Amino acid sequence: MPSCYNRNMNNNLESAGQNLLKTWRKLHQKPFGKFLFKQIIAKKIPYTGSIKADVQKLQPGLCEVALKFRKANTNHLNSVHALALSNLGEFTGGLAVMTGLPSHIRGIVTHISTEYLKKARGHLIAIAEVQIPEITVPKTSHTIQANIYDSDNDLVSIVTVTWLLSPKDKIQ
Repeated sequence: MPSCYNRNMNNNLESAGQNLLKTWRKLHQKPFGKFLFKQIIAKKIPYTGSIKADVQKLQPGLCEVALKFRKANTNHLNSVHALALSNLGEFTGGLAVMTGLPSHIRGIVTHISTEYLKKARGHLIAIAEVQIPEITVPKTSHTIQANIYDSDNDLVSIVTVTWLLSPKDKIQ
């Protein structure tokens, strides 16, 4: 079997969350490392990459993501657009949970609910601190929450996301 085939097979044995966590750990303390990580996110998850959020902290069960004020993310009221806030919360919570799951577990979002408490203006920080579930049965539903704060540390939005988590089919 060609060596490149083995290498690709081994990479496929890791989950997307584990690959992102490994990449984060490798890059985040290096010069331009967080910038490179943001570029990888934009390539792997183009819709999420469109808001240009910056991961500040990432470990299994915990993620903090900053969103600098950008005109491209605003609405007609000059506040951060509702869907940009939902995207930020889903991304933050997703990284927190997916980086902690075993490689044989995959997940997909089945529900997103966003509560808007205050107009989101200026720079924002999203924080998700989640419990990593133990998946013992297929189609396990797991709900997580990300809180989004403004630069005054006021809670502006709460994003609640339900994930459907299941073991991957075994590789033949």
